[in-house]
Amino acid sequence: MTGRHPNNFNGQCLPKSVALYLLSDLYMGYYYVNKNIQKNGDHEVHKPGCSFMPKSENRMFLGEFPGCRGAVVEAKKYYLQSNGCYYCCNTCHTQ
Repeated sequence: MTGRHPNNFNGQCLPKSVALYLLSDLYMGYYYVNKNIQKNGDHEVHKPGCSFMPKSENRMFLGEFPGCRGAVVEAKKYYLQSNGCYYCCNTCHTQ
């Protein structure tokens, strides 16, 4: 991608919100897993700032990862059925 602007895709500029969404997994961030099971059996992985982040007593810090995929892998060490939050870790949300 040398010489290309990160918002440029096949000669067309992406809206800023889309570009930020696509780049969001490229930067290190903190991740947490909900200790409480969801109705579908999942333990959801969240990033700070998510409006669905569980209270501090109901979450476990997973660590710092360059994206949600590594955080979900880490969460599965504790809760086999773990999944990314639809809202803050959508690229790792599978159901």
